[in-house]
Amino acid sequence: MSEATGIVAPAATTVRQHFYIDGGWSEPSRAERLDVVSPSSEEVVGSVPRAITGDIDRAVAAARRAFDSGPWPHLDVEERVSILEQARARLAQRGEEIAHLVTLEMGLPISVSRRILGLALFYVDDAVTAGRAVLRPEVRRDIAGAGLVLREPVGVVGAIVPWNGPFLMAMAKTMPALVAGCTVVLKPAAESPLDAYVLAEVFDELGLPPGVLNIVPGDGVVGEYLVRHPAVDMVSFTGSTTVGTRIGSVCGERLRRVCLELGGKSAAIVLDDADLSASAPFLGAGIFFGSGQACVALSRVLAPRRRYDEVVDALCEQARIQVLGDPFDPATTMGPLVSQRQ
Repeated sequence: MSEATGIVAPAATTVRQHFYIDGGWSEPSRAERLDVVSPSSEEVVGSVPRAITGDIDRAVAAARRAFDSGPWPHLDVEERVSILEQARARLAQRGEEIAHLVTLEMGLPISVSRRILGLALFYVDDAVTAGRAVLRPEVRRDIAGAGLVLREPVGVVGAIVPWNGPFLMAMAKTMPALVAGCTVVLKPAAESPLDAYVLAEVFDELGLPPGVLNIVPGDGVVGEYLVRHPAVDMVSFTGSTTVGTRIGSVCGERLRRVCLELGGKSAAIVLDDADLSASAPFLGAGIFFGSGQACVALSRVLAPRRRYDEVVDALCEQARIQVLGDPFDPATTMGPLVSQRQ
């Protein structure tokens, strides 16, 4: 950190040589690479192997074995919870590293990356609470008698995360699946694969059974291959509506479970009696968070016609106070767009 500016200097280029498959670090099938380009400096700041279909086959096969014949789905929920809670503690210890990687790869201001980490860790707590609440055998009674309700894991989950919330969405998808007893093949986005390796390292250190979590960075081609893979039981995808429509169609044809979180068209509603001095900062946060690169970003503000000028002035002021700059500067509130394409 520079004493003069408080800016945390980016680390040296992060190079990863392997995938995480079947409980170990696995050599890629080919020497193809994905370069991670810093959106703030436009320099290559990282590199990971690029998965091809053969790598997806190996990852899915490992997840299939782990589910069909491994111990994970048959553990008591408290045993799975114990591993997740240990992982949470270790991820919290590496929180600054994770926040740094997210800022490095997709340009989110470091102050925001640090706050988002807390939400990511909440997904562990939420999964643990939900697991304890719903995974116990339940006896239900009605006029016909009593029935025993058992909730069972779905199977192999293909999890595809977006670049605009890489670590956050990886946690949101993997934690509920793992506590339920499912096995996971996680495909990070090509633009932001670095933070997922921390997740692999933590679970590897904890001795997660082989094949329960597999991580294979790749592009949209292998993403579609994962969606179509016959040994995958469920797909969880966060991303564009266009891609989500295609995934939904594929899963529908196969009667495969699917969870889609797609592009939003979020609106804020300002009522007649709204206190703009209190609500304007929240409107500003909704509009400018992540430079607008979020499915929950506010795209419209609906307000009473008589308060139009007042609302516009408040929003203009929120725009004026945004601090654009180096995302590693804690004072920055808005970083760059993730890529030239965006």
